[in-house]
Amino acid sequence: MEFFIQQTINGLTLGGIYALIALGYTMVYGIIQLINFAHGEFFAAGGYLGVILLSFLVSRGYLETHPWLCLGGSLVLAMAYCAALAMAVEKVAYKPLRFASRLSVLLSALGMSIFLQNGLMLTQGVYDKPYPSIFSHGNIEFGNITVSYLQIIILVATVSLLVLLNILVFKTRIGKAMRATAQDKVMTSLLGISSNRIISITFAIGAALAAAAGIMVGLYYGSVRYDMGFVPGIKAFAAAVLGGIGNITGAMLGGLIIGMVEIYGAGYISGQYKDVFAFIILIGVLYFRPTGIMGENIDDTRI
Repeated sequence: MEFFIQQTINGLTLGGIYALIALGYTMVYGIIQLINFAHGEFFAAGGYLGVILLSFLVSRGYLETHPWLCLGGSLVLAMAYCAALAMAVEKVAYKPLRFASRLSVLLSALGMSIFLQNGLMLTQGVYDKPYPSIFSHGNIEFGNITVSYLQIIILVATVSLLVLLNILVFKTRIGKAMRATAQDKVMTSLLGISSNRIISITFAIGAALAAAAGIMVGLYYGSVRYDMGFVPGIKAFAAAVLGGIGNITGAMLGGLIIGMVEIYGAGYISGQYKDVFAFIILIGVLYFRPTGIMGENIDDTRI
């Protein structure tokens, strides 16, 4: 029983990270029916900027004296940088193809993914970059169950970001404009809403959440790598499909399910096949329920 609880905690931690990445996929798809295959690179870029900022703060001695302020500041700066990067990518790679064929947009997305990944490799190198270990110390124990302070940080940050996203989408004017644009771009344009601006904002929000996930992964696993966005990106895409692509509630739920299944599979079956479980779920969902567990995207949870 204790092993099951321990694995559940680990699964929630990992699933929350997948949910943050999956939200970017599902928001972009919901508003322009596009799978942004460059999304995993925003996740990697956020992880890299986090390690650069935190390493700089370590060299100046700030991280030891003000660790929470430094972590929060690095998180905000990385999210802002990736949001700006995503808006630039949308303007260059996607906006000119707004009315092009789906195949053209797909090829543009894949090309941008390769471009960004190789940009990270050329600027940051091919070797792993270690994160400062100051946040990896300390844990809380309940018998044989261990919860690290870092897991608590990740869970709290993930829940906070998910709550803020829900407030933004369902309680603000910009969120109402996003939902309206997703339902009918022509009508919203007639009402004075700039669909191009809303699409850019959607890309920015998704990339910012992916950047936060990148920093959390770097802290959790201790390092980042230039191609780190590929496998988590595919798993997050599987989570978005599982929940119902275009449905933000479904993306959150799908991310948690993928994370839990991966951890349970690694703990009870074999850690060597942990990456396989997400793809098995993806294939199963596409075969048995293509619309995902949240059903058709026709309610107000759609973006």
